Amino acid sequence: MRQKRGILSKTYLTAVLVIMYIPILLVIIYSFNQSRISSVWSGFSWHWYTELFRDRAMWSALWNSVFLGVTASLAAAVIGSLAATGLSRAKLPGGKAMGYMAILPIMIPEIVMGMVSLAFFAILSLPFGMLTLVIAHTAMCIPYSFLMVKARLEGLDKSYVEAAKDLGAGEWRAFYDITRPLIMPAVASSILISFAMSFDDVIVSVFVTGVNTNTLPIRIYTQMKVGVTPKTNAMCTLLFAATIVLVMISAVISRPQNVKAKSNKKLANSITNT
Repeated sequence: MRQKRGILSKTYLTAVLVIMYIPILLVIIYSFNQSRISSVWSGFSWHWYTELFRDRAMWSALWNSVFLGVTASLAAAVIGSLAATGLSRAKLPGGKAMGYMAILPIMIPEIVMGMVSLAFFAILSLPFGMLTLVIAHTAMCIPYSFLMVKARLEGLDKSYVEAAKDLGAGEWRAFYDITRPLIMPAVASSILISFAMSFDDVIVSVFVTGVNTNTLPIRIYTQMKVGVTPKTNAMCTLLFAATIVLVMISAVISRPQNVKAKSNKKLANSITNT
């Protein structure tokens, strides 16, 4: 019986991986296509990679997406973490309702978020561009940081903070020395999720972007009107390769022996300082 379950589990996992990675594999293969039509194979060629490196507009859109994702995810991490910490400590009336309000942007359709952001910025007479993109994406990403940090705080043992206060630490010192290191994994995870959501967004960005400001998803979306060339496949292939490299670096850094060495170093530094 256990053998049958093991075979079914492996079969299911294999099927899921195949369904997930076959489209990515096809994108990589057709990035070397000689034909201008992405779906028609006419021979191997590096032509579209050459065209990609000559396309300044594509690289400018990529840089805008990276800058937007980093800025919005960091701002959302700060605001969401402070909001989660404040609600967990302050016993305010209606605290649960405030928590539900904080995660409301996740449940609202993106097209509604885009229209609301458009109307809001129009009322404030803000020029549409990178500033409005950052504000809109930050508002969109705050709930992810809030939820992850709030879940982390609820699982922490409050005796650590109480012990720090008994030893003379104030509120800020207890947060900086005790709470902050314990919630950092959740903060880092929320930054990665927020960056992915911001980098991939099209709907909200279409409503709040400016005439001279373009992101990579919007550029690819607009190219669909005239036909997507394998140059877009080449860009996706490079992004996929960069993602693999980052994942490998993260795996090496997060190895148990490396984490232990870092912990011992921090402990030695703290002993030296005292």
